[in-house]
Amino acid sequence: MSAQGNEDAVKVSRQGHVVVITINRPEARNAVNMAVTTGIGDALEAADKDRDVRAIIITGAGDQAFCAGADLRALSRGERLGPTDGPRATRGFAGFVSFPIAKPIIAAVNGFALGGGTEIALASDLVVASETASFGLPEVKRGIMAAAGGAFRLLDQLPRKLAMEMVLTGEPITARRALELGLVNAVVPQDQVLHAALALAAKITANAPLAVQASKRVALGIVSGEIPSEQTAWELTRQEIRRLMESADAKEGPRAFAEKRTPVWRGE
Repeated sequence: MSAQGNEDAVKVSRQGHVVVITINRPEARNAVNMAVTTGIGDALEAADKDRDVRAIIITGAGDQAFCAGADLRALSRGERLGPTDGPRATRGFAGFVSFPIAKPIIAAVNGFALGGGTEIALASDLVVASETASFGLPEVKRGIMAAAGGAFRLLDQLPRKLAMEMVLTGEPITARRALELGLVNAVVPQDQVLHAALALAAKITANAPLAVQASKRVALGIVSGEIPSEQTAWELTRQEIRRLMESADAKEGPRAFAEKRTPVWRGE
């Protein structure tokens, strides 16, 4: 089935106690647009309210990309990637990164996860990656910044100097390197990613669901649907991205990407 109102950009299926959410835009490398944002967020909310759901898997359609991040072509056309008011607006990028729920979430990274794709992985509790996967925050190459939690979560989940190198250079790392650094839990052949994620989910769903959810809330510090310890970082991110998006460089980056040319930075 599809999440309602998302123009089939997100597919939602059920396997026992596990909900599988699939970003279904392989022709766009599963980049996030408004339909993806609302589709994922609504699917998460529905799963959170369903007492029979004990774990969630998020993955991408096809065998090339998990998620290429924000749809820069949509941005270059002036389109918004998510709601700006109402409850849906609080969920953050992809309806996901600032929408902490108590039910465990596994990212089944079936291909490259760049920009927002890496930020979705960072916001997930566990990550299973294909051998072809890669992770990176290339936003600085586009005149913008990793504003969906990547700029601070990567430093929480990787050694500081290595995380800073990724944030400042925009260069990606392989799935194997991510495994060595503890960014992912397992690396498997591409055609086994979803199977491996489901096997991991089965180990979770075999446990008492309320105990699992309480454990996640304590581990992440979730209180009333948010993580208070992250609020300062989120507010700083919002301030910086507001200023940055007014710059000429922030407009030049997506435009150059859409036009398939090298950007010309002005530093203003």
